[in-house]
Amino acid sequence: MKKQLIILSIFGASTGLSFGQSAIGAYGIAQPDLKGTARFMGMAGAFGALGGDLSSLSQNPAGIGVYRSSDVGFTLDLDAQSSSVMNEGNKYGMDQTKFYLNNIGAVLTMRLPSKTFPNFNFGFTFNRGTTYNRVFGGNFSTLRNSMSNYIAGVANAEGVTEGDVSWSGGVDPYNPGPSYYAAPWLTVLGYDSYLMTPQLDPATGATNWYGLWDDYDMNGANTSGRGSFMMQESGSQSEFNIAFGGNISNVVYWGMNFDIINLNYNLTSIWGENLENALVPDASNNLIRDAADWNLNSYYRMRGTGFNYQFGLIFKPVQEFRLGFAFHTPTWFNINEEFGGYVNYNYAGLENGTAVTNDGVPGYNSYNLRTPWKIIASAAGVLGSNLIVSFDYEWANYGKMHFSEPNYYYDGGYDGWYDPWYPWDYSAPANYVNLADPYGYENADIATYYKSSNTFRVGVEFKPISALSIRAGYSYVSSPVNKVAKDNQEVIYTSGLTPSYRFDNDTNYITCGLGYRYSHFYVDLAYVYKRMNSEYHAYTPDPAYPALTSPQAKVSLNNSQVVLSMGYRF
Repeated sequence: MKKQLIILSIFGASTGLSFGQSAIGAYGIAQPDLKGTARFMGMAGAFGALGGDLSSLSQNPAGIGVYRSSDVGFTLDLDAQSSSVMNEGNKYGMDQTKFYLNNIGAVLTMRLPSKTFPNFNFGFTFNRGTTYNRVFGGNFSTLRNSMSNYIAGVANAEGVTEGDVSWSGGVDPYNPGPSYYAAPWLTVLGYDSYLMTPQLDPATGATNWYGLWDDYDMNGANTSGRGSFMMQESGSQSEFNIAFGGNISNVVYWGMNFDIINLNYNLTSIWGENLENALVPDASNNLIRDAADWNLNSYYRMRGTGFNYQFGLIFKPVQEFRLGFAFHTPTWFNINEEFGGYVNYNYAGLENGTAVTNDGVPGYNSYNLRTPWKIIASAAGVLGSNLIVSFDYEWANYGKMHFSEPNYYYDGGYDGWYDPWYPWDYSAPANYVNLADPYGYENADIATYYKSSNTFRVGVEFKPISALSIRAGYSYVSSPVNKVAKDNQEVIYTSGLTPSYRFDNDTNYITCGLGYRYSHFYVDLAYVYKRMNSEYHAYTPDPAYPALTSPQAKVSLNNSQVVLSMGYRF
């Protein structure tokens, strides 16, 4: 029986697997979505040079200056999601439908006795920003290795002893205190559920950990088995916008927005294996071959609040042409997270039961996160009173997201690469790890995994008659994931007790809509189709052994939204 080689090499300089924040979690918070009023969504959000819509407050705040009358309105959203997973030539689908209040708000216009400054406008809105409701799952009929070996490999790389993960000496392995080594919770759970078994090397006295899968280097066909998974996300970001602005001589429109964000994110993950000829411990802790059925159930939750500021301008040199520009500061989040999980296991009558992390008490963590800056440039043509064509370009660099300690806003003697407001010297190498930074490894992971993303939006509105509008749009969002991460050339660290993760590819939106005006009332209807493909990984692969890939699958997430807005202008 050969010693398993799983991820020992890639954790040779390990920091210890953090079971809190991660680069994957940072992008989950910062990722964009297309949400707003039905008119805004019907034109794919290409409103940066137009304004005059409640959604423009949180995109280009200069849009508030375009208003010449007050406006109150709300938006409802019926969101139907269809997901499919493709692996090993098989396809698995899941569906769910949700109903949301997408937007509610008001803009109040004050006319001023000045031709230079004809009006000053004030507005506030509630917007449902990014929505996380996704569910997908599937099966692997033929596994090539086991997640248990991944867990054992981490223990080997960390030099974990049996005393580090057991209750020896009355020390709680989940909360050992500052004088003891704190093993990752997933490692302790793996020990409690017999997913990994210690064997003492008589020659060296070192502890070697073995997972359930034998002959990991695949020189023989010993252990075999099947796997299954499900991931379910829920929650959203709710935005509360307070904006004001005006115009200068009906040529230059300006606005600024203060945005308070409430974050609510939940992830439930299940990974299960049914193995034959697995390495399981007998009553004397010796490894024997037998059947092994087990599943890991984990949960991860984030709650937080954030703040950002936005400023924008719209320039209208002639009635037929408009230019827009907006910049968004990062959102500074303060986040609290909790996580936990359990394993159900059955080893063919030898051992069976359930192991729970920390006696069911969740683990907690708090930190700050800064999301990327965003810059939006826009142009629009207005042809008479019948046709509008609008374009937006948005840029954001997700490789510059940054973790810092909670409520920490002074560098306190750290070098300039750690200051949480301007933390990164752009001359630093991409993989630089600032050891003075408590989150140096996580911030280096962000720079390794992610890059800038480009968003293009185009929208059209046509009025066959003055009361009726027909709209269409398209939006493209490029993937922010670096090729080295997608191609399994990097170790991927995740949050909580969930080793699985997914990387998003490009996202496409196709939209259309109708609008009707009668006196002061308006009603708008939109349909939005969103398609995004992702790559699911059950756990991080080992770049040192590319033949030993982790279980992977292609995930297609398709959303169809029907959006209805109603409002009154006065």
